[in-house]
Order: sequence, then structure tokens, then C-alpha cells
Amino acid sequence: MPQGDSAGHQAVRLVVLISGGGTTLVNLCHRIAAGSLNAQIPLVISSRPDAGGIERARQHGLEVVVCHRKEFPSTSSHSEAIFQLCRLHQADLVICGGFLSLLEVPEDFRNRVLNIHPSLIPSFCGKGFYGHHVHEAAIQRGVQFSGCTIHFVDNEYDHGPIILQRVVPVLPDDTPDALAQRVFDAESEAYPEAIELVANHRVQIVGRRTMILP
Repeated sequence: MPQGDSAGHQAVRLVVLISGGGTTLVNLCHRIAAGSLNAQIPLVISSRPDAGGIERARQHGLEVVVCHRKEFPSTSSHSEAIFQLCRLHQADLVICGGFLSLLEVPEDFRNRVLNIHPSLIPSFCGKGFYGHHVHEAAIQRGVQFSGCTIHFVDNEYDHGPIILQRVVPVLPDDTPDALAQRVFDAESEAYPEAIELVANHRVQIVGRRTMILP
């Protein structure tokens, strides 16, 4: 991954994976444009041809490739196609932004694939817990706090070592939409921070835990 020099750190190359509206992708684009995230996005990969994020990516001048999950016979073949594209575009990190397909991470991308989940893992996570399903479950359960989790991706849903978590309150009159917005506001700050930490080699994995190095 990029190393620092006297002029600052080289921009980290991010391949962003999407399945939906691309709100995480747009946030990263805004952060890059504002100079608060030292990165570039050479490619966006969508697992669905009808994902709203495809048009939003193109509006930001980004190249988009569709790897439709239904066109591949297995998780393995789908994942291999995705990571071959990541290699061709010289990705330093692979960023899941609302990406709903299970990935099998090859050895050369181990600890280089990040995901964000809209809850405090291990609560309300795993297969079937995505988007508003997470916020509806949190409100129904009556928890007082929720938040977001950025973690490394392994070969299970929402399972890899946790990099960062941010906590937000769940208010007595919350709707799923209101809670989703509060969590997304936290995500918008936390995901770029986590990307910078990993890109700058400041995250050390010890067993199932991570340590943030100075």
C-alpha cells in the first residue's frame, strides 16, 4: 500500500463494491474532493445491474463494472471475477459500500477488504441484516444505543476483526429512517478514518482484536 514521503502520503487506490444506492461511495467521493481522504477510486463494481449507485458513480466520473451475482454459478467464481478486476486496477484496498453478496477473500487480499455495517457488531448482523432491516430490529428490540462498525472482511457475513465502532443513541420516538440517518452520519466520519488507518499501516491484528498504532 502507499507509503508516506516528505510531500505527504500517496493516494490509496480504492476499488468500491456496491449493490444499492451508493451512498457510502458518494460520501467517499465527497471526502476525496474535499481533501479529507487521500484516495482515488479507479473502479466501482456492482453486484446488481439495477443498482442506483451505478449512475451516481458515473456522475462522479468513475468507471463501473457490473458483476451480477446471478450470472455466476458460485460464490467462489463471483469472488474470483471481482478480485481479478481489483488486481487489474491495482487496488490497495477493496471497500464494501452496501455490498450484499458474500465474498471469498483470496490470500493476496487478506486484511485489505473493508466493510461497514450499520450496527454495533455482534448485534443485528449476519445474513439478512442489512439496510433498514438492521434499524427496524434495533428499534423493535428496544436497545438504547446503536451505531456502525467497520471491520475487515473474511469469508463470513459481518465477521472479520473490528477496526472501528461509533455509537449513536436510539431515541424513544425513533423511526427506522431517523435512526438510519443518525447511523449514516456516524458512518460518514468513521469509514474514511478507518480507510486512512489501514492505508497508513496503523491497524495491527492480534487474534480477533485490532490495535490502533500511533
